[in-house]
Amino acid sequence: MASYMSAQAGLRATDGRTSLPIHSTEGRPSVPVSFHDPKADSIDHGVTQAPYERAFSPYDFNGGTTLAISGADYAIIAADTRLSSGYEILSRDVTKLHALTDHCVLGSAGCKTDVDQLRSVLDIKAKMYQHNHRKKMSTPSMAQMLGNTLYYKRFFPYYAFNVLAGIDSEGKGAVYSYDAIGSFERTPFSASGSGQSFLIPLMDNVITHKNRLDENVELSSEEVVEIVKDAFVTAGERDIYTGDAVEIFVITKAGIQKQTFALKAD
Repeated sequence: MASYMSAQAGLRATDGRTSLPIHSTEGRPSVPVSFHDPKADSIDHGVTQAPYERAFSPYDFNGGTTLAISGADYAIIAADTRLSSGYEILSRDVTKLHALTDHCVLGSAGCKTDVDQLRSVLDIKAKMYQHNHRKKMSTPSMAQMLGNTLYYKRFFPYYAFNVLAGIDSEGKGAVYSYDAIGSFERTPFSASGSGQSFLIPLMDNVITHKNRLDENVELSSEEVVEIVKDAFVTAGERDIYTGDAVEIFVITKAGIQKQTFALKAD
């Protein structure tokens, strides 16, 4: 019997197939064999054999939740510190709050890179305003500037979900709620981010007393801070993108007081 090497040497092509000759007294039949998969040399470009979609997105949702509540002479804004991407926690200590002035703070959830870029643009515009007018921008003016900045990018929006909190010229707390392209309104409270749907019904109940018959008592800043802590504990139980810790900024005419409250880390 011919060895394997001699058999390979005797391979020949018949009708486009590779065949191995068999010596016989009744002729020269052949048995088709293959030492090589022809598909191994082909590349599946996803067009004819196994089509699949190719896509690229410039955005990434990094999760997080923000909440802002206005009072008679104060405003409170809070956000968790978890930074996520999909099912991966990238960091447990990333702030979502950014002080624009001594009496105005921006809270942003969404795509971290877009949030950072938006903060830079607002800081530059606020500094230009201060140099030109020799005074810092008021909270209502800052709210309008943020709306304009978001609207300028309406064809390629910042993937940032914003709330703005501060003290107005009368010393009252002010909270502004935004959509992605700059439409905004002044509201008693606002929430944004991945835990928004858990916080808003709770705030409707305990802050604005919607559909409640008992008296709506004016709450102190200390009481609202405790409500904010409970709200973020609640959101963290149901939202995997909210957790680790919550930063709370209490804004008054005297300035900004900061505190941190630990949340669950799983």
